[in-house]
Amino acid sequence: MKKVFKVALVVACIVFAGNMAKAQTKIGYIALDQLVDQMPETKTAIASITAYNKQFIDQLTTMNNELQSKGQAYQAQRSTMTDAIRTSKEGELADLQKRFQDYQTTAQQQVEAKRNELGKPIIEKARAAVAQVAKEKGYTYVINSSQTDLVVSPTGDDLMAEAKVKLGLK
Repeated sequence: MKKVFKVALVVACIVFAGNMAKAQTKIGYIALDQLVDQMPETKTAIASITAYNKQFIDQLTTMNNELQSKGQAYQAQRSTMTDAIRTSKEGELADLQKRFQDYQTTAQQQVEAKRNELGKPIIEKARAAVAQVAKEKGYTYVINSSQTDLVVSPTGDDLMAEAKVKLGLK
């Protein structure tokens, strides 16, 4: 009876060890930024963001030119101004400077919001393609190698080629 129990225990251990070997995790990696950069939607989004940003740059250039010309006029006429006029002009210049800085901050925020708005669907599409490839190939985890410094990375686990195929890229 003890021999049968020992044999059954050994068999159970072998079966359990075999199942553990099958249940090991499979890890792949991909440079998601590179994949996103190669997508045609990215080029369209960059062109759109550049045009959107140019509107703000043109306005900021106009505001800066106005600020510079008024500052130069103030400096040229400062010695002939009364204290009340000088204080008024300095207040006007300070107000222009503040409006310029506020507009610059608002412009940066709006461009960043536009970048996020246009970029989010592109990134989601790339992630979905990677997830689909990972599922098909049996990967448990996929690491974004563009955000992680991989010390060891076997070439067989790079999912870039398969993800590019999923997205129809060359």
